Amino acid sequence: MQAIEVSHLTKRFGNLTALDDVSFSVSGGETFGFLGPNGAGKTTTIRILTGISTPTGGTASIFGKDIIRDTIASRKEMGIVHETSNVYDDLTAWQNLMFTAELYAVGKQMREKRAAELLDLFGLLERRDDRVRGFSKGMKRRLTLAMGLVNNPRLLFLDEPTSGLDVQSNLIIRDVIRDLNAQGVTVFLTTHNIEEANLACDRVAIINRGRIAAIDSPERLKKTIQSVQSVEVAFDSASPRRMDDLRQLPGVSEVRKEGDKFRLFTEDPSLVIDAVTAYAKAENARILSLSTFGPSLEDVFIRLTGLGIRTRGVTTVD
Repeated sequence: MQAIEVSHLTKRFGNLTALDDVSFSVSGGETFGFLGPNGAGKTTTIRILTGISTPTGGTASIFGKDIIRDTIASRKEMGIVHETSNVYDDLTAWQNLMFTAELYAVGKQMREKRAAELLDLFGLLERRDDRVRGFSKGMKRRLTLAMGLVNNPRLLFLDEPTSGLDVQSNLIIRDVIRDLNAQGVTVFLTTHNIEEANLACDRVAIINRGRIAAIDSPERLKKTIQSVQSVEVAFDSASPRRMDDLRQLPGVSEVRKEGDKFRLFTEDPSLVIDAVTAYAKAENARILSLSTFGPSLEDVFIRLTGLGIRTRGVTTVD
C-alpha cells in the first residue's frame, strides 16, 4: 500500500488554477521531496493532503484512506510540521507537547514517555518547564518538529523544516529525518533548499505552475541534462573584466560568479579547462583551484521550471 496516492488533483481559486491534474504516489518508508518555485502549488498540495483544504477535483488518499471522506482516520496516521512554528508562547515546552498529544488522543502514560524522549532528542529537555516565549527561532522549530512526532506518525509532512535556522538546529533536524527514514517513517518534504533535497530524498517531484514537471531520484534527474556540465575556477587576483573575459572563452555557454569562484557552463569541459589555463597564463593570473562538475539538482530545477538566477518575488498562490 502506498503512503500517499494522488490522482488527477486540481484546485482552483476563482479563475486561477493552483493545481492542474496532479498525480503522484509516495511509497511507505520513502523520503519524498516536493520542490518548486514560489506559487508553484506546493503549499496547496500539502493543505489538501493534510485535510485542511478540499480539492476542486481528483482524489488523494493516505495509506488507502480518502483524505476527504475519511479525514479523521487519515490524520491519525500523520504528523504535520508547518513552515511557521505553531507553538503556544505562553505554554512551556512540556505543556505544548502534552496539548498536542491530547489532540491526537495519545494516552497519558504514553504521551509523557514520548514527550520526554522527544525533548531529549531535540536538545530541549533542560528547558521543558520554560515558557516557549523565551526560546530562539531554532528552539521553537525543534519543538514544532517534536510536536509533529508526538503521536508516532507513519507519515510526516515537513514544510520548509530548516528555513532560516541556525547550524545546530539544521543538523539536528537533518539527523532526525535520516533516523525516521531508517525506522520506516514516510517523510514528505517541501523545501527551497535544493541541496537539502538532494541529500535527504529518495525521490523528488518538481512542480511548476500547478503541474508536475518531473519525478525521479535526484541522480536520475541530473542525468537527464548531462549537457549542463561546468568548470569552476578561482584566481589569486581580481579583475573588473574577468566575467567578460571568461564569457569569451571557447566552449563557454554561461558564466556565474559564486563567491570568490567562477562557474563556467559548457558541453566540453576539456576544451574549457585548456582555455582557462591559457587565459590565466596570458593574464599572469595564478589559478588557485580548478574543478569540474556534472549537472546539479539545482540545474535540473532551473531547466525544468524555466527560472533564471535572478527570477524572484513574483506574487502568486502557492
